[in-house]
Amino acid sequence: MATFLTLHQAPGLSADEIAGYGPEVAQGVHARFRNLFVNLRSGFIVTIYEADSQDAVEQEFERIGFPFDDIHEIDYTLDEAQLAAMTSGATS
Repeated sequence: MATFLTLHQAPGLSADEIAGYGPEVAQGVHARFRNLFVNLRSGFIVTIYEADSQDAVEQEFERIGFPFDDIHEIDYTLDEAQLAAMTSGATS
């Protein structure tokens, strides 16, 4: 299963409105929800999903009824521990 990052613009969306999508998101019919990051003031939303394809993620948002601007497959990740290990031999 691949990981996908999605971008959304929803100015004026409230935390309560986001929670209203929760039951549908939790069903995960076409794609599996992993994370949500939101700036409520600007309406900027990033989600992380796992799915077999980008089409599956698109189908999931269509099913939920939530518009998206972009979907990108993630093919490389780096966490804090991996960054530290990568740079531990670096000189200043």
